[in-house]
Order: sequence, then structure tokens, then C-alpha cells
Amino acid sequence: MGDLIKLLREGLPAEAILTDPDVTASYAKDMAGFCAAGRPAVVTLPRTVEQVQHVMRTATALRVPVVPQGARTGLSGAANASDGCIVLSLVKMDRILEIDPVDRVAVVEPGVVNAVLSRAVAEQGLYYPPDPSSWEQCTIGGNIGTASGGLCCVKYGVTAEYVLGLDVVLADGRLLRTGRRTAKGVAGYDLTRLFVGSEGSLGVVVRAVLALRPAPPQQLVLAAEFPSVAAAGEAVREIMTRGHAPSLLELMDGTTIRAVNAMARMGLPETTEALLLAAFDTPDPAADLAAVAALCTAAGADQVVPAEDAAESELLLQARRLALTALEALRPATMIDDVCVPRSRLADMLEGTAGIARKYGLTIGVCAHAGDGNTHPVVCFDPADADESRRARESFDAIMALGLELGGTITGEHGVGVLKKEWLARELGPVGLEIQRGIKTVLDPQGILNPGKVLDL
Repeated sequence: MGDLIKLLREGLPAEAILTDPDVTASYAKDMAGFCAAGRPAVVTLPRTVEQVQHVMRTATALRVPVVPQGARTGLSGAANASDGCIVLSLVKMDRILEIDPVDRVAVVEPGVVNAVLSRAVAEQGLYYPPDPSSWEQCTIGGNIGTASGGLCCVKYGVTAEYVLGLDVVLADGRLLRTGRRTAKGVAGYDLTRLFVGSEGSLGVVVRAVLALRPAPPQQLVLAAEFPSVAAAGEAVREIMTRGHAPSLLELMDGTTIRAVNAMARMGLPETTEALLLAAFDTPDPAADLAAVAALCTAAGADQVVPAEDAAESELLLQARRLALTALEALRPATMIDDVCVPRSRLADMLEGTAGIARKYGLTIGVCAHAGDGNTHPVVCFDPADADESRRARESFDAIMALGLELGGTITGEHGVGVLKKEWLARELGPVGLEIQRGIKTVLDPQGILNPGKVLDL
């Protein structure tokens, strides 16, 4: 410990090194439940690339594990500390270095908050689409680490599709530059995409070149109430089959609807078993909403309510924005799953999850990015009740197994972290697992970068 702190001080200012156990404990974990977290030896808060390199060189020299962190809003335990580690918090590297309206790129440090970047580019008539639900707190570096998504993924895609290039500090302190800032480029292997979603296990992102889009028109929203998730699923199938491109397509099941009603008195019918929200930011959104309204009615919607302006649209979206908070109010704790299935199997996923809830005697509400099949089953339970906690964990695993059975993946945007690494092997298979472990060994031969996350070596 003494040698570690002494060496760190040779390249970091005093305020960038935290050793008080009460302070370092506050950096021990992210927002995931059921994920073990250790006690860090020290927390570092570098402000420059050179300081990050110094931390990694020190860690390599002493063979000390390093856990990179952003805002710790993640839901997989990927930012959880391990005993005796260096927590490398990047929140102080929070500069927007450049916004280029001609090339439509932004160059940023990893600690830039998503919402701050979004507002900054909007001032220049540009748009950074990835919008995780924690966008007011989460950082771009964390978004890159987990390849996060958001409500607009159905039309605009996830974080990985907007990362053009990266500067990455490797485990031994070397600086690697990947990718480009040009609109096109296919030189060499795509190392940029390799680091996106790697959860800090391959290197530390210290700079990112992000693609921007022109700002879209104001979106209009439609809400459709269905008597069953099967009917809502049919509507989703038809919307996508007919070639519509909604900017948002969200689905809430009956459990979630009733929780929102109980908390916010939204006035949604208690008999509604699925609420579908669709939005368009096209030049004529009213016409698109009318076409989708007809498809929802044909699929069996009890009621379809299109908004006439931005204010009404925001009111319709309130139910979706309140979903997680409302479910959290039902029990002392929640466990949020993140299973993505083909759009054609969305209704099967929701119906199967309802069956799992009945089997385990638990309340499980589901919100879904219906347009891309990404479901978020929320398991509500009391952690003080050992039996209920056991059932919650078992139901969580049953939900992941269901997703794989339906041709899906164990995570669409939250990442693997600690929470799902046992399931990763089932999804990848032995050959895929071997290749990924080989990549990890090449980039981090000592295994010091975020050990115990994603892959076990």
C-alpha cells in the first residue's frame, strides 16, 4: 500500500489521490444489485491523459488491479471495485474538446455527461442520439464502456454506431489511437468497435470522436392501449413490417401500468395489459401517427390517443418515464434485467416473463424498447427476506434463459459486468469464449484491467 501511494504521487497531484476509507468506500460499486464489491486501496481522479498513463504504468509495475469508472450509474456491476484495487475515476476528464458542424463530429473526454454533450451540440443545430435513461448523470466514457442504448435506438441506433475513433490507454500505459474522424474509413481491423462495450477490461478510454446528426424536427407521440401483450406485439410487427421508422417505440406491460397508476394517478384503465408509445420526428409526424394508429386499431387496441403538439407528446411519455420509479415503489428493492429478443418474439418474451412471475410468486413488471426488442423486466423483492431474495435471483436467471431460448441475447445495453458473466459463456459458446479470452490476454497480459468482469480468465 505504501509503495503504491508513493508511486502514484510521483505523477498525480495530491487532490487526485483519495485514501480515506470512508471516502473510497463511496466509489465501491455501481447501481446493480446482487453484485459483490470489494474495498479499493485508493481512488484516483486524473485530469489528463498523461496522468491516466501514470496510473496504468504504476499498476503494471506493482501488478495492482485497476477498475475504471464513470458516473457509476451502470446496472451490471461493471464498475464495482475489487479488494485492493486502484479505482480509476474519469469524471474529472470532462471537457468537450471540439464540435465540428462541417464534419459533424464531437471530440470529448470520457467524463463528459451525456446530457451536457447533447445540449452543447443542439446549440449548433446538431444531435447526438444515444440517450440512456440516466443521461442527466451518465458519462460518455461509461456509455462507451457498456455500449449503452436508450429510447431512440429503434431509429438512431446505440452508442457503438456513433463512436468513430478512440484514444485508449492500455494496461501498460501505452496510448493507442483507433478509428478516424472521417465519414468513411476501413483501414485495418476495427479496433474501435472492439473497445466499445468492453467495460474497461481491455483499456481505458481517454478521448472519443463521436458522430453527430442534424437536429431532427420535434417529435409527436401516440399512445395505444391494448387488452393483451399479444395484441401489442402484433401491432409492433405490423409497424415494422410496413416500413415505418418511429423515433421511439416503447411498450409497458399491465403490471407496470398499474404501478404507474398507483403512484401518479395517470388514469390509465386497469384492464389495459399493454401500453404502446410510438413517436415520429419526420417532416409530417401527424400523417405517420395516423398510419400507425390504424395499425394499432387493426391489431386490437382498445384506445389510440395521438398527440397534437409537443406538450401533449410529453404528457403521453410521462407514463414511460415514471415506469421504473413506480415499480421501485412496490417493494424495497428491484433487479433490472436487460434481455433483447427478435422483434417477432417480443410478445413471447413478455408472456413468458409473466409466467415466471407467477412461478416464483413475485411482482415483475416489464418495460421494453419494443422497436428493437430490448426488454427490461424489473423484479421487485425485499432483500431482507432471504427466501424472496433467492426467488428473485432465480427468476432473473429464468428470464435470461427465456431470452436465449427465443433467439435473443442476455444484454442489449446494460453490459455483462459481474451480474451476467456466468451467462456469457452460454451465449458465446466455447469457440467464441476462447477467442475473447485470447483478445483479453493480448491487451491485458497481467489481467489487471477490471478483473472479474465480463470474462473470467
